[in-house]
Amino acid sequence: MTEDTPPATKGRTVTIAVAVLVLLVGAVLVALTAFRPGDPGTGDPEAGFARDMSTHHAQAVRMSFIVRDGTDDAEVRLLAYDIINTQSAQIGMMTAWLDEWGLPKTDPAGPMRWMSGHGGHQGATAMPGMATRDQLAELERASGRAAEVQYLRLMVAHHRGGVAMAEAVLARTGHDRVRSLARTMVTGQNAEIAQMNRMLRQRGGTAV
Repeated sequence: MTEDTPPATKGRTVTIAVAVLVLLVGAVLVALTAFRPGDPGTGDPEAGFARDMSTHHAQAVRMSFIVRDGTDDAEVRLLAYDIINTQSAQIGMMTAWLDEWGLPKTDPAGPMRWMSGHGGHQGATAMPGMATRDQLAELERASGRAAEVQYLRLMVAHHRGGVAMAEAVLARTGHDRVRSLARTMVTGQNAEIAQMNRMLRQRGGTAV
C-alpha cells in the first residue's frame, strides 16, 4: 500500500481484515465446541448412565409422591420429600449433560447396554431395583402403615439397584463430573438404605 492510498481505503482494508479474523476465530470455536475431545459418544457408559439413571430416578420420584399422599407419617413424608428433591435435581443435571454432549435422551439401541457384564447384568433391558407395575399399583392402593412399609421395602431395593448402577459407571469412566455424581449417589443412597431399614423395623416390618 502506497502513501497515496486514501485514508478511507486504509480504514476499509483494516475493517475487512478484522472481520475475516473474527470469522476465522468464530469458526475455530464452533469446531472446538462440536468436536471437544473427551465428550462421551452415544454408546459410551457416561451417556448410558445419564439416560438410565434418569429413568431409574424418575420411578423413585413417582413412588415418593405416591407415599407422600398415602400417609400422614411425618418421618416417611420427609424422606419422600428429600428423595423427590434430590433425585429430581440429579435428573436435571444428567439431562443437561446429554444436552451439552449433543446426545439423544434415549439410546436407539436400547437401555442398559453400558452396564453389560457388571453384577450379572448382560445387557438386559431390566434396570436393577425397579418396582414392577403390580408393585406400583399395590402401593397406590395402600394407605397408612401398609403404604409406609411397602414404600420403604420397595425403596430399599430401588436404592440398592441405583447403587449398583453408580458403582458400575465408576468402574467404567474417568469423566470427573460423572464420577463425582456417582460417588454422591453411592454415599447418599447407602445412608438412606440404613435409615429406611431402621424405619421399617420401627413400623413392624422386616429389614431387607
